[in-house]
Amino acid sequence: MKYAILNYANEHDYATGKIHPPAFAAYAQALSEAGVMVAATGLQPTRTATTVRVQDGQRSVQDGPFADTKEQLGGIYIIDVPDLDTALEWAARNPAASLAGVEVRPIIGVEVRSIVHQT
Repeated sequence: MKYAILNYANEHDYATGKIHPPAFAAYAQALSEAGVMVAATGLQPTRTATTVRVQDGQRSVQDGPFADTKEQLGGIYIIDVPDLDTALEWAARNPAASLAGVEVRPIIGVEVRSIVHQT
């Protein structure tokens, strides 16, 4: 079963060195060596985000994230493991778990490629 592990952290923690990129690299390496990592990526800071909304057929664009929160989504790991308990074990090893939070969600069983190619 595939799960997304979503890293949440305060962006200030990155700037002050509380969050160490090498720790995330080591975590990704451990996932890879265990053969459970499907994909992973980090996200640029929220100041680079753009939010799009469509209401009554009109598009509006806003610089920045949709919500102003203490913690921001900073990265995503997609893993393929037998069950939720195993996914939670991996999430507990994520460096973000000791600083802010790590969310674990099952992935919908539809490949993006199959959606994109349908007309």
